Amino acid sequence: MQITKSLFIGSSPAEKDCPTAWLPEYAFIGRSNVGKSSLINLLTANRHLAKTSSTPGKTQLINHFLINDLWHLVDLPGYGWAKVSKTQREGFGEMIETYIRERKQLVTTFVLVDSRLAPQEIDLAFLEFLGEAQLPFALVFTKIDKLNFSQLQKNLNHYKEILMETWEELPPIFQTSSDKKQGREEILSYIQKSNQIFVKEKRESYKKIPFKIKGK
Repeated sequence: MQITKSLFIGSSPAEKDCPTAWLPEYAFIGRSNVGKSSLINLLTANRHLAKTSSTPGKTQLINHFLINDLWHLVDLPGYGWAKVSKTQREGFGEMIETYIRERKQLVTTFVLVDSRLAPQEIDLAFLEFLGEAQLPFALVFTKIDKLNFSQLQKNLNHYKEILMETWEELPPIFQTSSDKKQGREEILSYIQKSNQIFVKEKRESYKKIPFKIKGK
């Protein structure tokens, strides 16, 4: 997939305030400081699109970006140790959960985790929430360039082993490095295929709509 246009549409405090356009959406979420903004900028080939910061927790709203006039990339607030109040953290949780549960055009939620770290409880809890709610998601390991090959494989295998203790099968998994520009094509190819399915299902749903004849 070639990204020729990426545009910030706006920020929303809740799912009900999000754009009404019926376009496929792909949400990106992860713990604070996992490299979410850098990955978004890598995917869109626009290093100024999502604001990166050394201060965790800068994203506090649901941010929509229109890509190629065909689909939305959604930047969700990070969770974890962001320097915000307890009330704000609770608000993020409700905002995120409502958006993910209620947003009909949300195709996949990409959950970002730091490849350098052992499985974190907060990440596993979020994945469990998605699984119990039967919401489609993909797992994205970030910052893979910070590890050598053997250490990376050891960490990834350990993560998979932990997941397989409670999951029947693994979700789609991607490995990325924003600095080395790794993983971009794989994620965009996944999105492109998902878009094709979304459009086909949308077309099929239109065929099922009963059309009324005037005067009948």
